[in-house]
Amino acid sequence: MSNFLDLAGIGAGPFNLAVAALLRDKSLSHRFFEAKAEFSWHPGLMLPGAMMQTSYLKDLVTPVDPTSPCSFLAYLVENKRFYDFLHAEQRTVTRREFADYLAWAARRLDSIQMSSRVQSVVDNGEYFELDVHGPSGRERILAKNLCVAAGKKPNIPECSRPLLSDNCFHALEIALRNPDVSGKRVAVIGGGQTGAEVVINLLGKHWGRPQQVTWVSRRSNYLPLDETPFTNDWFTPEYVDVFRQLSPRRREEVVAEQKLASDGISPDTLKELYQLFYRLVHLEKDSEGVTLMPNRELVDMSSRGDYQLQLQNHLLGDTDGAEWINADIVILCTGLSEALPPCLAPLQERIPRDGEGRLLLDDSFATKLSGDDSDRRLYFLGTGRTSHGIAEPQLSLSAWRAAQVVNDLHGSTVYDNQQSGNLMKWITPQAQQIAVA
Repeated sequence: MSNFLDLAGIGAGPFNLAVAALLRDKSLSHRFFEAKAEFSWHPGLMLPGAMMQTSYLKDLVTPVDPTSPCSFLAYLVENKRFYDFLHAEQRTVTRREFADYLAWAARRLDSIQMSSRVQSVVDNGEYFELDVHGPSGRERILAKNLCVAAGKKPNIPECSRPLLSDNCFHALEIALRNPDVSGKRVAVIGGGQTGAEVVINLLGKHWGRPQQVTWVSRRSNYLPLDETPFTNDWFTPEYVDVFRQLSPRRREEVVAEQKLASDGISPDTLKELYQLFYRLVHLEKDSEGVTLMPNRELVDMSSRGDYQLQLQNHLLGDTDGAEWINADIVILCTGLSEALPPCLAPLQERIPRDGEGRLLLDDSFATKLSGDDSDRRLYFLGTGRTSHGIAEPQLSLSAWRAAQVVNDLHGSTVYDNQQSGNLMKWITPQAQQIAVA
């Protein structure tokens, strides 16, 4: 296996898997290095019944290469479940099944190298030089281009960081921790899909019967994911093209306006929750067992045996809306944040960023080191929310995003990456000229 590559990938999560799948039978030499011994996708969030919020047809390859052997439909056929799947009439699939599909695809791709941690990446003037620690020892890899998709890190509120423990942790770990909440007061912080799923499992006694569950959300209510047809048109290549033409300031405004198109709670989950609350309060007469607290932000925490949480009630506006709750267990459903892998530290100062510290990426999710006049490229996947729109960190456009990378690497249209017939006219030719100018 050559140590000279056209493309080296750091990380083998869904985004780089899509690139690997589209490069599967192409002539460019490539390898993707993943530190984990075997593929897994957020194993700590594999809760019973947790569903995907994205169609299974928006898999690694289908939108740009529907005949690929790495498609979700190929996975169903190979695993002898195609007809059963059709007869189940599922609009979406469970998170567990989609993770199994991703692991299946990873096993089919020879370019995925597991148990291989990239310790550092340096620029030797001609190549990116990777120091890789793998199953057979240490390797020196020289790559012309890099594709970085190493995932995100848990977003931990500042006040919670000193108190992280077996009883105060991020939800990303909950299925692995399998906490015993029997007789405990549990505070769930975060009003998105993960918070909703954790509350369902707490009230369903999946980890024992809690004494009390308090669900805290900064949002004004437990708000639904907007997955209606016209909203879904934001998750198309055509819309990304238009979004790219907006000014940086306007992009930020648009992304903020569209938040619930990607970060809300699935309507089916909300209905399940409300029915569960109804049964608890009116049939089981357990109105004290659950407390819903929207409009609250966690602003401080302390620990003296149990946890004391200070909340700010934003419904009260500028008045003193301080409130306090006590809990034995605190589960942080506070999302994930972008972070570049530590191995890129030697390159950090030369990676172009804007005034807010965000990566400056072109249409193909690529950038170049400052001062580099060669044709080497660095691709960053999953980090361009304000450069490419709300679809960029999502699975929805994984195949399209990967095709952008593959086409750019080849310098030609390997994959026809545009769809015609979009009903939405986001911008007229005249306005487009003004936006570009």
